[in-house]
Amino acid sequence: MKFTVERDVLSEAVNWTARTVPTRPSVPILAGIRMEASDGVLTLSSFDYEISTRSEVPATVDVAGQALVSGRLLASIAKSLPNQPVQFTLEGPKMSLVCGTSHFTLATMSVDEYPPLPVMPQVRGTIDAQVFSQAIAQVSVAASSDDTIPLLTGVRMEIEDDTITLLGTDRYRLAMREFKWEPAQPGISTALLVKARVLGDVAKSMTSGGSVELAFDTEAAGTANSLIGFASGSRRTTSTLMDGDYPPVRRLFPDDTQIQAVVDRHELVEAVKRVSLVAEQRTSVRLAFEDGQVNLEAGTDDNAQASEVVVATVAGGSLTTAFNPRFLEGGLGVIDTDYVCFSFTDAAKPAVITGQKGESGNQDDSFKYLIMPIRFGI
Repeated sequence: MKFTVERDVLSEAVNWTARTVPTRPSVPILAGIRMEASDGVLTLSSFDYEISTRSEVPATVDVAGQALVSGRLLASIAKSLPNQPVQFTLEGPKMSLVCGTSHFTLATMSVDEYPPLPVMPQVRGTIDAQVFSQAIAQVSVAASSDDTIPLLTGVRMEIEDDTITLLGTDRYRLAMREFKWEPAQPGISTALLVKARVLGDVAKSMTSGGSVELAFDTEAAGTANSLIGFASGSRRTTSTLMDGDYPPVRRLFPDDTQIQAVVDRHELVEAVKRVSLVAEQRTSVRLAFEDGQVNLEAGTDDNAQASEVVVATVAGGSLTTAFNPRFLEGGLGVIDTDYVCFSFTDAAKPAVITGQKGESGNQDDSFKYLIMPIRFGI
């Protein structure tokens, strides 16, 4: 096995593939990246029995072959190399790497013992890459990072014909985003539960192109070891779907609200950041919505305090509530409009935050962020 590849191309591909290499693998061989060179293409792949990645890059292949080397070590080396072509040569049980005056020798592992990558499911349609990236960011912010309730570390993906709805919750906030996609055939109706961290990786590394292919087996959705796949350009990744009944969170959005307040999003975000500097852990930022303004306060009488007033258009009456400042910032931060609208039924019930185009424009209901008052949980 002998091939040459450009340094930048190698570094980007290796580091993307190494993202799924486990830090403490259950089987030592899973710490490897498989390298396969043939017909002018270098294929890099990794697999930990749950998530697989595969990337193809152009290479000058003198001798075809394959090898398995430490993924994280190769990624570290690739990032540190000078900007010159990199030549790999397999010499018995060792892989030789030469780049300019730099020379490395890596130990290899048995390729025959490495598990085969799962077969990519059938492609069901395509999603605009930028829309998908934004939707993932908006919903993942509300997914739980606590493994105490594993289901809540996932994002529910509901697919009804040409509409996809993403849902994420950690019991104290709920995010929902709807967007259109281009199904390969009409009439698809299914729900998939995908690990939020998998979608996060897709959003970061596979949405630079024009579209992302979405692949899954409709018959296998929700069954043991069922897969979802994403493809963009020369990159492919698959993940096992999560199994279980996601809570019926849609019902938490109120049918109607009595009080609404429209606020400049940028001003509100900065105000929340400032007053929350004095909010101790597990304490809240208090918001009093009144005619023409929202008054923000944080802190206690015995410690530091802060307050700030932001102009707001309030309709339906006055209301005072309190939120976890981190959760409030998280929701406001993923909305892309200049104004936001808070909708309330009463102070003890959750608020629904949506984007609004202009101070008196229409609400953008494609994304909804529901946040519970500080003393309540979903």
